Amino acid sequence: MSYQTLKNPVTARLEIKKSEFIAHAYPVSSREQAMFHVEQLREQYPDARHWCWAYIIGDPDNTTSAGFDDDGEPSGTAGRPILNVLQHKSIGNVIIVVVRYFGGIKLGAGGLTRAYAGSAQAAVDQMILQPYVPMTQVQILADFATEAQCRYVVESLKGGVDDVAYSKQVTLTVTIAEADIETLKTELAIAGRVIEPTD
Repeated sequence: MSYQTLKNPVTARLEIKKSEFIAHAYPVSSREQAMFHVEQLREQYPDARHWCWAYIIGDPDNTTSAGFDDDGEPSGTAGRPILNVLQHKSIGNVIIVVVRYFGGIKLGAGGLTRAYAGSAQAAVDQMILQPYVPMTQVQILADFATEAQCRYVVESLKGGVDDVAYSKQVTLTVTIAEADIETLKTELAIAGRVIEPTD
């Protein structure tokens, strides 16, 4: 499973026959996150005519979750062209929302399709992409004396400590790349014990 994801949100603007198209792209990991951004933009641009969008959660070549909406534009002229750009570029875990201010000149179905695809492409052109790395959360049981060493090993593998609980032992909840789990276990053979999730 190899694809690109967006590192940071980006914005791009196009003006076509007096209509303004403002494309916003955000990294997302769920449909709920994607819809949150759509609602935020509806509030940010309350006087716009349309808020058309497309998102892909997961691998764009084999996605289980993708969606798009023409938001009142003629069917197939807005959401689908945005989605096509994301699929063509193999970008996953992303939503692009194109906000349109109508300029008084109708573009026609072909013109709209080109305008929305062009807006999505303009956003993609500004994106800083990074390879998607599947992450997983595990717990490490350690003694108080070896907690610092456990933290060091996790950070050396570019993982993050999400939570720490202290009782008779220290329980560190960490997020780390799935590919690094075996390395983590090996490096913590003395300092701590890795407990994988039981979901």
